[in-house]
Order: sequence, then C-alpha cells, then structure tokens
Amino acid sequence: MHRSIVGFHQDLEQHWVAELDCGHCQHTRHEPPFFPRPWVITAAGRLAQIGQFLNCVLCDRQEIPTGYAPYRRTPLFANDSIPQGLRARHTITKGVWGKIYVQLGSLRYRIHDPYHTEIILVGGASPAENRDRQGIVLPEVEHEVEPLDNVEFFVEFWKKV
Repeated sequence: MHRSIVGFHQDLEQHWVAELDCGHCQHTRHEPPFFPRPWVITAAGRLAQIGQFLNCVLCDRQEIPTGYAPYRRTPLFANDSIPQGLRARHTITKGVWGKIYVQLGSLRYRIHDPYHTEIILVGGASPAENRDRQGIVLPEVEHEVEPLDNVEFFVEFWKKV
C-alpha cells in the first residue's frame, strides 16, 4: 500500500529511514543499481520527498507498527447495537490502527481498496486458531463489518505511545 513520507531519521548504522504516515518506517538507501535514490544523500533531497509515496509492505501484511499501544476501545456491540456507520464503508484516522475482537458468534470483516479482502472473525476461538483471521483495521482504508449470527464484539484503537 502506498503511504506518504512524513519525515526522516537515521538508524544506528547512520542509514536514512523514511517515516511514513501509517506509523511504519522504511529504509531509503542509495545503493545503485538496485536502489537509485540520490535524493536521500542531501537534506534538501530528503525534504523534497516529504509527501511523496513509498510502498509499505508492513501495511500490506496488516502489521500494527512498533511503538503503538491500545488507548481506547468501543463498548461491546451486539447485533442490535452495532452502529450503522460500522456496517457501511468507513475509515479510521491517519496514524490510528484498530483491532476487532469477536467474543461471541461470527463477524464478516470486509477490507476494501486496495485489498478487497473478506475475513470471517469467530468468537470463542483461541488466539492460535484466530491468528490468521485477526481483524486488523488499517488507517485510512475503507472497511465494514457484517454480523453472520448473534455476535458480540468490540474494537480497540491503537496509536503511537
């Protein structure tokens, strides 16, 4: 997924790392012929890249960034209390991630462009059983939920600490 560059820092080996608006970081080395990025060598070059996009493979893998922690959660929703906004396409804010926890029943979690994925989240399953079916909500990516039976779930929101 393409994410915009919001800043730069150097790692312990003095390599330049782009800070992305999703919270992930990505090395931006200038090592021709594989990585022709001469702009990374100068402060002016890096500054000119702020706002440009890099492909974030960690977003593609739906990994919550390191250094993020839960800070808020919704009430427990049941079929009759799921807000209409969650059932329709919606997004969460830039820099905020979410985790959907199903405690009872099952929930269809649809992730729209660019992923076009449907995941069935099942309550009562152990973390190991649900490991490949986690409800990770990416910032600024449209998604929606649909109860498949009597369901109870909540959403936990994560941000940089």
